[in-house]
Amino acid sequence: MAVMPLLLLVAGSAAVAGLARRTPVPAPLLLVAAGIAASAVPGLPDYTLDPHIVLPLVLPPLLHSAALDSSYLDLRANLRPVALLSVGYVLFATLVVGWAAHLVIPDLPLTAALVLGAVVAPPDAVAATAIARRLGLPHRITTILQGESLVNDATAITAYKVALAAALGAAATWGEGLRAFAVASLGGIGIGVVLMVPLHWLRVRLRESALLENTLSLLIPFVAYAVAEQFGASGVLAVVVVGLYLGHRSWQVDFETRLQEEAVWKMVSFILESAVFALIGLQLPVVLRGLRRFSGPQALGYAVVLFLVVVLARFVWVFPATFLPRALSARIRAREPGVNWTAPVIVGWAGMRGVVSLAIAFSIPAAGHGTGAFPARNLVLFLTFTTVIATLVVQGLTLPPLIRALKLPGRDVQAETLAEAEAQNEASRAAEERLEELLQDDRNALPGPLADRLRTVMERRRNSVWERLGAVSEVTGESADDTYRRLAREMIDTERQVFVRLRDARRIDDEMLRTLLRRLDLEEATAYREVAS
Repeated sequence: MAVMPLLLLVAGSAAVAGLARRTPVPAPLLLVAAGIAASAVPGLPDYTLDPHIVLPLVLPPLLHSAALDSSYLDLRANLRPVALLSVGYVLFATLVVGWAAHLVIPDLPLTAALVLGAVVAPPDAVAATAIARRLGLPHRITTILQGESLVNDATAITAYKVALAAALGAAATWGEGLRAFAVASLGGIGIGVVLMVPLHWLRVRLRESALLENTLSLLIPFVAYAVAEQFGASGVLAVVVVGLYLGHRSWQVDFETRLQEEAVWKMVSFILESAVFALIGLQLPVVLRGLRRFSGPQALGYAVVLFLVVVLARFVWVFPATFLPRALSARIRAREPGVNWTAPVIVGWAGMRGVVSLAIAFSIPAAGHGTGAFPARNLVLFLTFTTVIATLVVQGLTLPPLIRALKLPGRDVQAETLAEAEAQNEASRAAEERLEELLQDDRNALPGPLADRLRTVMERRRNSVWERLGAVSEVTGESADDTYRRLAREMIDTERQVFVRLRDARRIDDEMLRTLLRRLDLEEATAYREVAS
């Protein structure tokens, strides 16, 4: 892709994503709609989705960013439902959707239909988890959806490779398929385990240079993906394993690195997610150009049937996967009390497809190795596109009202704040005891006011969380932490204006101004984080 079209794509998608924050429509849906609308503009550059770019260059950083933000402990606690969805459901959907497509579409071989099934099998939970967090869904449902999206791409890509080999006439028996799946999955996990410790060791050793650490952080997902793929293993799983480990150990790196890394990965994720959803909409002309053999009503009929099968297959899998283990195991019933039919409904309806399905579909070769063209390749592209669009629009638009209608218990903010306050209280008391120990040493002698300042900072940090449990002001409608945040920012803004005025009067230079402003920036970030929920 040329530089100017790429800049137009990034700038346009970022602008639409920013606009989406001012509307009730989820950003992925608005981006897809904008992409479809833009595809009709005359003279627009050709934005054909290149799988050689999306899979090795776009997917790894998105997965790595999601893994860094995920909780290894939460995923381990929900390993069974995550595995049933990310592995079991994807394989189930591959078979069911493939068999249905084979029955409905004339002259579509079963092997080619299974390729289609593998392509549309993995849900993309970016939109679903964004909606879940915005509406305050129970933490466990959000964790399951996020965990599914981390691993299901690896299952789908492996199933796709096996089905494609069979469709193109290469040897691909069930035994060979299982062996390929085992090599890809276990190999990807193994390579991730091998890489994660030395990569973390290197990050810790670079603690004196946040710039180098964040440069390494940007390279890690590409390195993990490339190494795994070089050995025929799953690059997706390697990236996820490394990302989960580094996120779990992030407390061991320098604070400046963590602040920069969070900002860097938020920016990267925002740009990539915006661009890929816009790319989905921009594929419409590319898909329609290749659909000459099939009439419009005929192709749309296939698309509706495939969409219904995809939606129903998820419910058929989710409900037994939720309740059957509970019926068979008293331990699971005791560990997961209070599970009713509403949670599986939400998980079942949150099966929106995304750019990975389209990237896999576009990687289908136009011709096999001496066997002719792949059967109905253009139809597979069209059905993948319509399935992605239909799930994003139909399920994406109806998921929020469905969540509200079912009245699922949201996050218990009061209980979370209480737990945070108790943890902060325990940590602050330990820090106070440590401070008193250090002050007993003559080497750590401090003037009284400075020592009192350290004690005051700890006391303020401890009290700020407890204050969040207090009542709202009748005058301003603000909680105590809101008022504290507002006043702190007013004071910092006043200091900032004075520093700029002194710089303009040549009483300080620009280098000193940057130093002073950075100090204020860190103070403002600290004030915000102390009271942010």
